[in-house]
Amino acid sequence: MGDILITDDERDIRELIADILQDEGFTTRLAGNSDECMKQIETEVPALMILDIWLKDSNMDGIDILKSVKRDHPEVPIVIISGHGNIEIAVAAIKQGAYDFIEKPFNIDQLMVVIRRAMETARLRKENVELKRGEAVSADMLGESASFRTLKSQLDKVTKSNGRVMLTGPAGSGKEIAARYIHANSDRADAPFVTVSSASIEPDRMEEVLFGRESAGRGVEKGLLEQANGGVIYFDEVADMPVGTQSKILRVLVDQRFQRVGGNDNVQVDLRVVSSTNKDLMEEIDLGSFREELYHRLNVVPISVPSLEERREDIPLLAEYFIESFNKSQGLPMRELGEDARALLQTMLWPGNVRQLKNVMERVLILGENTEEISAKELPASEEPAAEEGRVVLSGGLATLPLREARELFEREYLLTQINRFGGNISRTASFVGMERSALHRKLKSLGVATTNKSGARVAYVEADA
Repeated sequence: MGDILITDDERDIRELIADILQDEGFTTRLAGNSDECMKQIETEVPALMILDIWLKDSNMDGIDILKSVKRDHPEVPIVIISGHGNIEIAVAAIKQGAYDFIEKPFNIDQLMVVIRRAMETARLRKENVELKRGEAVSADMLGESASFRTLKSQLDKVTKSNGRVMLTGPAGSGKEIAARYIHANSDRADAPFVTVSSASIEPDRMEEVLFGRESAGRGVEKGLLEQANGGVIYFDEVADMPVGTQSKILRVLVDQRFQRVGGNDNVQVDLRVVSSTNKDLMEEIDLGSFREELYHRLNVVPISVPSLEERREDIPLLAEYFIESFNKSQGLPMRELGEDARALLQTMLWPGNVRQLKNVMERVLILGENTEEISAKELPASEEPAAEEGRVVLSGGLATLPLREARELFEREYLLTQINRFGGNISRTASFVGMERSALHRKLKSLGVATTNKSGARVAYVEADA
């Protein structure tokens, strides 16, 4: 039913509470001072805490422990008990995040009611967070590549702050998923996450959609900003927002208040702002289509979301996730990726990034063959003129070159593809292509192929004088 940590300097009291809770089916742990309490929390975070305010022979009192736990584990409900209760202590405890305050000597029935309510509230809050995280966090925030780990590390650093974040990256790379990850792992996870689709809302309706409307006939209609109060407002592709609206958004960011269209009253809001764009905002500023003041307000913490090309190592992992996801949501076949399909997916071009990969996997599951493994021939990249068995189809340019030039061009492109497929890892590339590492290094040097770091990942490129 739940693990409850009871901290009280009076042994009789903590053991009495423990006996009662154990009779009700709860698991309990006991602590007689602040050091024991904090050690128990470090060992395993409890489902609920019962905490005495005054603790003899302790380095911390109950309020100090309450502050510490609520800082590091805000999801844990804490019920404060004290034999020296007064209204000031109760108010102080509640302000610091305590679920409730009970004065000693307490009524057992009253204590059980409070504990059950606190546990139920915590359970519902946890379920709500998990539902909100759902697809956005545990689903699409997947990866093992260096560039993905860099992204994840940057996102984790900003989750607990209220700093405004600007996510940049190509279309389909997962900028909204990153924004939802920030929200789901923040202190605002229980509050709304509201998306403003800057490119899809008609410019003449943008202000009404954002700020809401007041009219005699229809009353008050809340806009997206008001709906997001207490949570996160996400401006998707913010560069597409009308310039006139940008000025008013700038004012909202400064004042945290606005007026509805047709209204006179100020609406106060508490918002965290996350924005995204696939455009160069400095260019948009030079063109006069984006306000520089708004850029500086939104771009407090810039985070780059890598393209799928920069994280080719993650492609099989993402593809397998999409297969499982479509199986659960649509009942499509649960199939495995064949080795040839896995290799081809990692070498294909992905201008549409993760979104394109998701669409390809859905298409394969709908139209593909009823076999256990997905083969390379089922993937769109294999839709080329059919070649006889044992032969490959040459592109027009390659077919017109002398043998030596064609071989050199093929080797260069082949090795570039394989190195990038394995995230710049020379050892793994050498193993796959069947060469000694030293021999591969010599071959790459002769072909003018070098590697460099890009967005946290190592990628290969052809040197200019090659």
